[in-house]
Amino acid sequence: MNIVLIGYRGTGKSSVATVLANRLGWERVSTDAEIVARAKQSIPEIVQAFGWEYFRDLESEICREVGSKDRLIIDTGGGAILRPQNVEALKVNGRLFWLTAEIPTIETRIGGDTQRPSLTGSKSFIEEIADVLEERRPKYRAAADHVIPTDQQSVTHVADTIRMLM
Repeated sequence: MNIVLIGYRGTGKSSVATVLANRLGWERVSTDAEIVARAKQSIPEIVQAFGWEYFRDLESEICREVGSKDRLIIDTGGGAILRPQNVEALKVNGRLFWLTAEIPTIETRIGGDTQRPSLTGSKSFIEEIADVLEERRPKYRAAADHVIPTDQQSVTHVADTIRMLM
């Protein structure tokens, strides 16, 4: 079985994945890091050069590959749930945990990150977060086996909660 972390940017997926991998002795796989490694470019560079559709194609390829493996902590990109085939692939051998956070928490956590390209290209940072979250919430909800709020929770508390739910 795999532990798959889904959720919007800045909800704690990467940090929680690291703690879980260390505690369980399982390998941690970041779908975004795998995309960067394959493309040999940063995510903003990939999106600038080839567009979001190309990025999503790489993401789908990686979801298919890691979904059938065992004993992985899979830290997905925030948009992995946009394609139903990604969710299906990740559920083959995984339990999906949706990490949530309120907009002010997300803003605080990712406000200075330059490796996350705009998802809309035309809105303010806060408007983008609100709009994209609104669009994705039903998809996260449908994909998730468990929902875990991360606001005002330590990374270790969230990791412990996931371990209890496994």
